[in-house]
Amino acid sequence: MSRLAHSVHRVRPGAAALTTATAVLAACTVQWAPAAVAARAPAGGSAPAGASTLSAGWTEPWGISFLPGGKRALVTERHSSTVWLQGRDGSKKKVGAVPNTVNGTAGAGVGNGGLLGVAPSPTWNGTTDRDVFFVHTAAEGTRVVKMRFDGTSLSGYTVVLGGIRRGGDHNGGRIAFGPDGYLYVTTGDAREGALAQDRNSLNGKILRITRTGAAAPGNPFGNRVYSLGHRNPQGLAWDARGRLWESEIGADTWDELNLIQPGADYGWPACEGGCSAAGMTNPKAVWKPGDGGVPAQLAVVDNSVYASTLRGERLWRLPINADGRSVGRLTAFYNGAYGKLRALAKVPGTNELWLGTDRNGYQLDKILKVTVR
Repeated sequence: MSRLAHSVHRVRPGAAALTTATAVLAACTVQWAPAAVAARAPAGGSAPAGASTLSAGWTEPWGISFLPGGKRALVTERHSSTVWLQGRDGSKKKVGAVPNTVNGTAGAGVGNGGLLGVAPSPTWNGTTDRDVFFVHTAAEGTRVVKMRFDGTSLSGYTVVLGGIRRGGDHNGGRIAFGPDGYLYVTTGDAREGALAQDRNSLNGKILRITRTGAAAPGNPFGNRVYSLGHRNPQGLAWDARGRLWESEIGADTWDELNLIQPGADYGWPACEGGCSAAGMTNPKAVWKPGDGGVPAQLAVVDNSVYASTLRGERLWRLPINADGRSVGRLTAFYNGAYGKLRALAKVPGTNELWLGTDRNGYQLDKILKVTVR
């Protein structure tokens, strides 16, 4: 099956270039899924007003997740296996490392592995609840693990869920607590596309699990699988209405923004981007990998989805339409200004994003503070 032959999209021009001291608005060609074209984008809406350096000296920060209270976040560094505590005042402190993490190069069979996502318990308080969850690659595969964090240092190590195959890349790795209190975990296909269609495999999926690693109640297939047909999903974010959005790195033709429904099949490996195959759920927007694509992570601010990109080296804004099921006109910011962008999180209680650069070199990456107005 030709993936391109099954992709039906309309092309609209991107925004004109605008340069300020802190932001670059990129001119690009962007493509919408058919459902997104039909709906009208909401008028007005906020947008990034500027970016500044919150902290420097990072080496590939992968995940950012705020502790309850919203004043501090835990940040993971992929290849050092290190976890840091980042304050809103710019301070940062090393709090430990996740043991048993295997990392290296793609040639060594690890590639985009290492220490990936982080998710503190929504009721973490450092005393009666110290749980923090991580995704990392180990010698035998990818794991979801739990450690204790008392506000100063990490300790303990418990495997919550193993048995996820590890590839040279395509390891997914995003983990987050949903509004329902359950853990959502993105897993890649580990370069074995057929796994994404196997409901009994943990790979190529979004998983929904309890804190002990069991299948969450109400899952569509009675196991840990929440949705399937994913290639390499790395972005998860819920909007104000509790809908789950996901970003996914495709192969050669399309990268995707998806609106996730329980039990839905998002097509991989039969489809990349939109397609006419029966039973497949089409994306809400797509990018060409070489034209602003390869989306990494997501955040939602003021009814807009924001997507960091690796090859695209920009931050995309995708306003959610009034129907809640599609997105409007896409706009790009910081095109090439900071290099590849990956780690992304909304700061609780304020219209602000934290945005991490990726692979600028040893201790040359930054976490940027992006004000949205």
